[in-house]
Amino acid sequence: MSMRRYYEFAFVVILIGVLSLFLMRSLEATRVEMEEAVVQSEAAAIRIGLVEVVAHREVFGGELPKSRNPLDWVSTRPANYVGELDSVPESKSVWYFDRHAEELVFRFRDGHRARFRFIRESGSEQSRALLVGVGLSRLEDQSE
Repeated sequence: MSMRRYYEFAFVVILIGVLSLFLMRSLEATRVEMEEAVVQSEAAAIRIGLVEVVAHREVFGGELPKSRNPLDWVSTRPANYVGELDSVPESKSVWYFDRHAEELVFRFRDGHRARFRFIRESGSEQSRALLVGVGLSRLEDQSE
């Protein structure tokens, strides 16, 4: 094999390495966007569940739950919900309820957390997400 062939081979290997690096970065960005979309979808499902509970109470009467955890109100919880905790779990890509902050939290794979505050007040101007006296408002995300 001539020296020229070695240079061509080295160039092809470097080119494939650089393209692989760009592909990996694009895939990671896509994964983060997909995880965010799943969080938004699950939060929307929780909001719908909250409205259903209030509508059921309006039609059939009865008491609303006293809990500050919105997942105690709804019939369906996210599959990756790990419960009410006093500290951040080791697991990633999970939902949990932070007892101290009284916030529903999703911990992303990269460690940052999406936080949601359950609002239970009628006529509040505090949140656009408030509907029929209850709401789930997204707070500013937290980094690790």
